[in-house]
Amino acid sequence: MSMAQRERQDLVRTMADVGPDAPTLCAGWMVRDLAAHLIVRERRLDAAPGILLKPFAGYLEKVQRGVAQRPFPEVLERIRTGPPVFLRPVDSAMNAVEMFVHHEDVRRAGPGWEPRELPAADQDRLWKALSGMGRMAYRRSPVTVVLATPDGRRMVPRDAGERTVVLTGPPSELLLHAFGRDEVRLEASGAPEDIETVHALSRGF
Repeated sequence: MSMAQRERQDLVRTMADVGPDAPTLCAGWMVRDLAAHLIVRERRLDAAPGILLKPFAGYLEKVQRGVAQRPFPEVLERIRTGPPVFLRPVDSAMNAVEMFVHHEDVRRAGPGWEPRELPAADQDRLWKALSGMGRMAYRRSPVTVVLATPDGRRMVPRDAGERTVVLTGPPSELLLHAFGRDEVRLEASGAPEDIETVHALSRGF
């Protein structure tokens, strides 16, 4: 089973456990809203462009609200069964990061969360994804940002001169930070004001 498939099944189980009205790390969204987003992204190609294109955002919101109002077990089943047949060949490439990030959006929205121990292959997958996403996430940083792992891997998604902040942690935590999540376990080194600046950046996509 691919990482995308495993994270999908685990996400559905976590959503079922916490219920449709539990909070998520996605501002303003409860679990039912996040679930609706996932369905629209995969199954409503007429509305999905609104995720990235503002002129279509109103229609996206209308469609998403309609999906969110459906019976919760039905919504979860649509996520669990995966994308339409014509998208399944690209499911792994399209959904590994998406399912991981949104699984953590549900897990980390409540108290007492701890990072999961992911297989090394999954961490490698997230590190590769981070190499491209990091440049977008930290493009507004006025200081250089270095991402590092405890095993010695490093990348520089933003080179902005001598002032430097180094964020160190497993790829999973670094990727969540790049996606704009603050509920992460990372070590940061650099001048305190520069560290604060990096954490306060409008990250994500």
